[in-house]
Amino acid sequence: MMAKDQKVQQYDAEQIQVLEGLEAVRKRPGMYIGSTGARGLHHLVYEVVDNSIDEALAGFCSGIKIIINKDNSITVEDNGRGMPVDKHPKLGIPAVEVIHTVLHAGGKFGGGGYKVSGGLHGVGASVVNALSTKMEVEVKRNGKIYKQMYHQGKTASKLEEVGNARKTGSKSTFWPDPDIFDEIDFDFDTLERRLREMAFLNKGVKITLKDEREGRKKEEEFHYEGGIIEFVKHLNANKEALHKDVIYFEIKDKDREVEVAMQYTDRYSELLLSYANNINTTEGGFHMVGFKTALTRIINDYARKNKFLKDNEDALAGEDVREGLTAIISVKLTDPQFEGQTKTKLGNSDMRGFVETATADYVLAFLGENPSQAKIILDKCLRAARAREAARKARDLTRRKSVLDGFSMPGKLADCSEKDPALSEVFLVEGDSAGGSAKQGRDRMRQAILPLRGKILNVEKARLDKILNSDEIKNMITAFGCNIGADFDESKLRYHKIIIMTDADVDGAHIRTLLLTFFYRYMTPLIEKGYVYAAQPPLFQVKKGKEVFYTYSEKEQEKLMNDLADKPGKPDIQRYKGLGEMDFHQLWETTMDYNTRTLVQITLEDATAADEIFTTLMGDKVAPRRKFIEDNAALAKLDI
Repeated sequence: MMAKDQKVQQYDAEQIQVLEGLEAVRKRPGMYIGSTGARGLHHLVYEVVDNSIDEALAGFCSGIKIIINKDNSITVEDNGRGMPVDKHPKLGIPAVEVIHTVLHAGGKFGGGGYKVSGGLHGVGASVVNALSTKMEVEVKRNGKIYKQMYHQGKTASKLEEVGNARKTGSKSTFWPDPDIFDEIDFDFDTLERRLREMAFLNKGVKITLKDEREGRKKEEEFHYEGGIIEFVKHLNANKEALHKDVIYFEIKDKDREVEVAMQYTDRYSELLLSYANNINTTEGGFHMVGFKTALTRIINDYARKNKFLKDNEDALAGEDVREGLTAIISVKLTDPQFEGQTKTKLGNSDMRGFVETATADYVLAFLGENPSQAKIILDKCLRAARAREAARKARDLTRRKSVLDGFSMPGKLADCSEKDPALSEVFLVEGDSAGGSAKQGRDRMRQAILPLRGKILNVEKARLDKILNSDEIKNMITAFGCNIGADFDESKLRYHKIIIMTDADVDGAHIRTLLLTFFYRYMTPLIEKGYVYAAQPPLFQVKKGKEVFYTYSEKEQEKLMNDLADKPGKPDIQRYKGLGEMDFHQLWETTMDYNTRTLVQITLEDATAADEIFTTLMGDKVAPRRKFIEDNAALAKLDI
């Protein structure tokens, strides 16, 4: 682990630097934690855990416990040095109080407290405190136990010495403020995914998550001595690895380090995850550029030298050498600069050369020392190149056909007249019958209809050349206008709402899953930017007298029937087997009308979780899919 030499440095009040006050947090919580929904609520936990991880990065903490208490409060406890309790030289109050009541105060702002620290914004404990009705902090340090209470960002009690301690560490409990958050209900699975990731990225640290709520009691422990090697194995658990060894290296110098683990699989999509100081840099950055550049160059050099590529053959492209690759690129540095729309792109330019050199040296050494595994990897890359060339020809053929035919839109598309993508939407409708109703009932100004015939190709099991030979997929690519894969261009997207409208049955759910698999693998920004939705057609129509009701789930139907029980007359109940059973008036009224419809926006909360679920449900391996169905059958519901 990096920075063992930190043990000789002081960590006391002088290392806690004050940058600004705390006033704005309660007024604009979204600026500090992203949202006041579930995402922001869980972010509170990560901020407190990040402080404990900083202690681990500095070599002082080996265990972190997170408890969801019975009352939905959270306790985070670690065995680090304990937060400083001596008085701050400038503010004259205990440093632990500064940490919890002053924004941007901590050991990660140049005061020498930490050489490397995580946490995206560095707002930490003070923001958690500000957004909690109360917060209780207990510190074990100097052989004593200290305790202090806070209320909505303000100090509620003086720091008190309450006992003796043989060990050191910090323990924080906070109660999120119901006036701030939409709902206070922590999701165990959400926390589990993030904490497992933290344990992978910080090898040797033991992280325990415990749920003590009634009816939900559960406990998981995450402890990986192999670090990101085990992370890659975890991500590839439901895939077929092509070579037995995970390629791994770790390089450090004075102020930075890079750690990479990678392994090729039989899949056609790549999964590259990059981190800087444990922050998931979803937009990449210079460390990712360095890795990709080195990998492409070294694979090509090896291919030429060992006659996998002839002198007159074109070089392998970056996408060829990454097909089926699962890789983790984790860097740690003293002063990370984050850029991009979501501040998750690493902007430190020196990291490019550092990562590129390390990757080139170690990948070349691995290929040279493992010729049999190298051959498997090169064969995979060469097959990918041939498929890419076939896909290019298929693309060119499609483009030429469009020009020769004199039109660019697929014949089945009933387009809208609105040209502003922000005001336009396209419905992907299951079947020609429902497509006909949708075309009749739509708002022709703003709503386009593209009927789909049956189930589209499962792209999880196909290469791009085969995918581009699918008429249904070609129709979608052409209609959307933004292209796919590396050629994806958001500015050319013709609709800012892409609405999947399928029957509310098993087949409809399967079609929806196939479409989402295609969007996730080849048009990922569509989901990332919130352009994809699922329509919510009704399950039942109920007529009683002159009144007509629509219900969208079994539970809603049961409630309606109870409400109508006292009214005279027998209700006429129709259960819709599919969209085609509705006439165009009913389809508009229930599913397409802007004023009455319900749409579910498809979001991408976690790339690793998404990759795992698509691989499990749509991949070749049957056993993981069977296990998933067995584990989750009781939770299944058709109304998405």
